[in-house]
Amino acid sequence: MSGEVPLVSERSRGVALALSVLGGVFGLHRFYVGRNRSGVWMCVTLGGLGIWYLYDVVVIAAGDFRDAEGRRLARWEVAGEGGPTVTPDSRVADLEDRLMGLESQVGELAERLDFTERMLAQRREKERLQPGDRAS
Repeated sequence: MSGEVPLVSERSRGVALALSVLGGVFGLHRFYVGRNRSGVWMCVTLGGLGIWYLYDVVVIAAGDFRDAEGRRLARWEVAGEGGPTVTPDSRVADLEDRLMGLESQVGELAERLDFTERMLAQRREKERLQPGDRAS
């Protein structure tokens, strides 16, 4: 049965939930899953005056929302077309890389702050000495 339609959508439930919370009254989540006609109606009625909007937020969060082909949005992650598979080890390595990058950025900011403080201290010292030099 290779022609069978998958039961789970390739669209992300997390993205749909974020879109529904942030722009649900305009039907952004419905446009995302390909339900354009109902998305337009949501936009025109401002999410059914908020009722339709709240209903969709609950249905998406519960995992029972469906895309234009009738497939359920179940996956929280964004499905990548032919992308690399993500393993726990690769996630840890990615997190370590990001942490190292953050550490170097914080170090650079600390050096800049130290330099700025030294420059300001020199300027204050010059301003403090100049009026005394003129008096003598």
